[in-house]
Amino acid sequence: MQIGLVGLGRMGANMSRRWLSAGHTVVGYARHADTVNGLLADKAITAGATSLKDLVGQLAAPRVLWLMVPAASVDATLDEILPLLTRDDVVVDGGNSYYVDDLRRSRALAEDGIHYLDCGTSGGVAGLERGYCLMIGGDDVAVKRLDPIFLALAPGVESAPRTPGRIGTPTKAEQGYLHCGPSGAGHFVKMVHNGIEYGIMAAYAEGLNILKHADAGLKQREISAEITPLRDPDIYKYELDLPDVAEVWRRGSVVASWLLDLTAEAFLRSGDLSTFEGRVSDSGEGRWTSIAAIDVSAPAPILTTALYERFMSRGEADFGDRVLSAMRFGFGGHEESKG
Repeated sequence: MQIGLVGLGRMGANMSRRWLSAGHTVVGYARHADTVNGLLADKAITAGATSLKDLVGQLAAPRVLWLMVPAASVDATLDEILPLLTRDDVVVDGGNSYYVDDLRRSRALAEDGIHYLDCGTSGGVAGLERGYCLMIGGDDVAVKRLDPIFLALAPGVESAPRTPGRIGTPTKAEQGYLHCGPSGAGHFVKMVHNGIEYGIMAAYAEGLNILKHADAGLKQREISAEITPLRDPDIYKYELDLPDVAEVWRRGSVVASWLLDLTAEAFLRSGDLSTFEGRVSDSGEGRWTSIAAIDVSAPAPILTTALYERFMSRGEADFGDRVLSAMRFGFGGHEESKG
């Protein structure tokens, strides 16, 4: 099949490589010509386009356009592409858009007979080798038409042992891609997927931080009325090798995972992780997951707390902390401790 790919970043470029390996052709477009020319030279795309109009013009109808652009850029991209499209063309948003926006966009495109699919895509920069887990929303006709494209991206059934009890021909979910439901369903599932990701990452980070502080009894602590003393320093005298802890957890442990694999790799490169500042961004999915949880009365304290921790990592709690210090000084004359 022929695919028009808008957005040739790390994920988009690697997705194109998987499509080419499966025999598909990819016409790629990016805002910077150097990006397009570089991928042409690297044979990562079949052909390049100089504009969105040029991209659409190179595609045979009915066209398939796959967007891998930031969520904030999707509407502007659609505004430019829509006048160039014709009935039965398919637009796929493979980024991390808010599913509510998918509902609006699919209705608008349907007025012109154009199919709009939302495809939550998980796999990151390792997707070229590992494949991409795909969560798809939209109408049955378009999803079925694009099945070969989804199959080429997906990891395949061999990427994980079959779940005991599953027999017969592997389902599409076992292949690593799933038509989750009508418009918005794909991004809704991906939204919650990323909310879970926030929680898992936070759990690893908090646990490893406790292990890092297990040597507190070996350190001289400030003696002050403002600081609770360590009650029994003798029980916190463990100087733990965190790279090796992460390594042993990877083998046979119930907390083993790909995220732990990546953590072990990071520790191996820098045992104290000093190459990172610890400012953790959130691209929207964690917020939307928390909003959905509130709307439908589904308790999600872990996922929501993990989101708040990301806010704190960026200094968003600093003013609130100053308020606490001010109140404490006001009622008790408590000076801020430097310890």
